Amino acid sequence: MKKAKYRRILLKLSGEVLRDNATGECLADSVLADMAKQIKAIRQLGVQVGVVIGGGNIFRGLKGQDRGFGRAHGDNMGMLATMINSLALQSALEAKGQSTRLQSAIKMEQIAEPFIRRRAVRHLEKGRIVIFGAGTGNPYFTTDTAASLRAIEIEADVILKGTRVDGIYTADPEKDKKAKKYDRITFDEAYDKGLSVMDLTAFTLCRENNLPIIVFDMNKRGNLRKVVAGEKVGTLVEV
Repeated sequence: MKKAKYRRILLKLSGEVLRDNATGECLADSVLADMAKQIKAIRQLGVQVGVVIGGGNIFRGLKGQDRGFGRAHGDNMGMLATMINSLALQSALEAKGQSTRLQSAIKMEQIAEPFIRRRAVRHLEKGRIVIFGAGTGNPYFTTDTAASLRAIEIEADVILKGTRVDGIYTADPEKDKKAKKYDRITFDEAYDKGLSVMDLTAFTLCRENNLPIIVFDMNKRGNLRKVVAGEKVGTLVEV
């Protein structure tokens, strides 16, 4: 069994990765079960795991404006969507025998603990998977920013951004067949080239705190374990 390269990680998942494109189901049981299986595998390597998951498969705050919602109102709805996804992932992990804690940036005492940094760190030290829901608890901030903030607060070694693409490209690989994938790129290079890694607030937080990001395809089974073991998967963004 390979040893883990990282002691503590923050796994950032897009809500869209929970969607079954074949059926249109926004919360697919098979996808949740597979995600839980992959996270369990890295826990068995001794890695401490924090998770932030988006809510775009249910409701995306920015799209609320197109439907007549105010930005703050739409973002609040989006934060609640992240809690639905977080509860679903928590259930899937516990079905795999994993010990978890769900912490919310918005008070929801009946279903989640409030986010308290010291408590979150203690849970991680005890081997529990900590899921951070409701973004930062504030409108106008994305779950990418929430992931960067939580990763810095818990002193994670890296952010692992699991998406539907296998890394960062020179252009959109679905539109440009000549697009080339970066194996490694610096924060400055990514910024200068205008590459989409995270939103600028999240990206700046990681850059200023020297927190590396790895963007990889979470839907390819085994990728998460490979990344944690230090294999060259996806794209590494670092100083």
